[in-house]
Amino acid sequence: MRTAFSAEQLTDPHLADAERQLRTCIHCGFCTATCPTYTLLGDERDSPRGRIGLIQHMLESKAPPTKETVLHLDRCLSCLGCRSACPSGVDYSALIDAARAHIEKTYQRPLIERLFRSFVLFVLMRPGVFSVLSAAAHVAAPFLPGKLGTMAKKGRVRRRPARPAPIAETSAAARRVLLVPGCVQRALAPSIDAAATRVLARQDIKIETLKTVECCGSLAYHLGKIDITKTYARRLIEAFEDASKVGEVDAVLITASGCGSFLKDMGRVFADDPAWHARAQAFAAKVKDFTELVAVPPPPPSAFALRAAVDKSAAPPPRGGEEKSGVRDLLVAYHPPCSLQHGQRIHGKGEKLLVAAGFRLAPIPDAHLCCGSAGSYSVLQPEISDALRARKLDSIRTTGATLIASANLGCLTHLSGDVPTVHIAELLDWAQGGPKPQM
Repeated sequence: MRTAFSAEQLTDPHLADAERQLRTCIHCGFCTATCPTYTLLGDERDSPRGRIGLIQHMLESKAPPTKETVLHLDRCLSCLGCRSACPSGVDYSALIDAARAHIEKTYQRPLIERLFRSFVLFVLMRPGVFSVLSAAAHVAAPFLPGKLGTMAKKGRVRRRPARPAPIAETSAAARRVLLVPGCVQRALAPSIDAAATRVLARQDIKIETLKTVECCGSLAYHLGKIDITKTYARRLIEAFEDASKVGEVDAVLITASGCGSFLKDMGRVFADDPAWHARAQAFAAKVKDFTELVAVPPPPPSAFALRAAVDKSAAPPPRGGEEKSGVRDLLVAYHPPCSLQHGQRIHGKGEKLLVAAGFRLAPIPDAHLCCGSAGSYSVLQPEISDALRARKLDSIRTTGATLIASANLGCLTHLSGDVPTVHIAELLDWAQGGPKPQM
């Protein structure tokens, strides 16, 4: 498609990138079938093709967007299902990210909306604040109005184990991996990083936590707040560089795939900053998802031997009967996060790991569609988010699954309810003899 950006506009690397993507788009419409909001709402302006038209007009004009344009762009989940479906190779993320930054700079939202978005960001990016508020939020949720009540319902903290499980000793030649602890995950589910550490230690991978890092900046980035994003991202890059001075770093790990997708794209974030661009690219090149670091194990032993290995580390069963559930007693619906399959473009690895560990899988019919979580989206757009959640859970129920597994805390929290949700790291740890995850 044709564009009309000025030469001056194209000196901005972000606009130049967006312009390349606009010229690549042929408006074929393949993306519409994979867009959760379009399939739900049926409005062309809530499809990737429609949003691309809105973005082009907004960016070319340099004028503040209309209220209607902001409405439809705010409804985008950034799931990037459109990117996976596009036959022309349009990288939609470059467009929506540039659009959100432009909206943040030029559009004046209503005061109440501005205050709420700032409050959400302030709480979610600070694990200490989130932990304190989460302690009371779940109880107070029924009494809080509107979006505050929706946000409070997300604050269910998993119980910490009374006795931490031991971590296997690694050798002197162990690979060195730096762990970035997620901001929300650190408060809600610290058991996930603990399980990932045990799984990787059994592969002779040594995990070192970057304790000075509070947040990676992903949440701010997807709200268009670039200055806040860069402040947090610089701290993370500096922590990585300091750790690299001590010894070789094989990889940087974050067990929340949504944050991982952002971290792998860090070079683009600093495309307009010559002093940090190369440093950001060097950092991004080291980022790996948990499923990329875990080796697919050999075929599991017999069911009897597997059960014995699992039960050996578990607490003795209560009198009058054996433990009700084991690895092979579960039928697992693995929900691949959009940030993993469309953002990081990792397909099928989680399923292979679970099958190799002895779990029975129940394929989800619409596994390519977003569940509606999308970071802060479930709080800022609760009606659409809840509708997508209901649709996803209906699909999962058709499989008869007794457990939902995923690689992203946001998806697990959003889908929690009648069917238990567990991170893939916790399941693999359990299958290898670690503690049974909280369900």
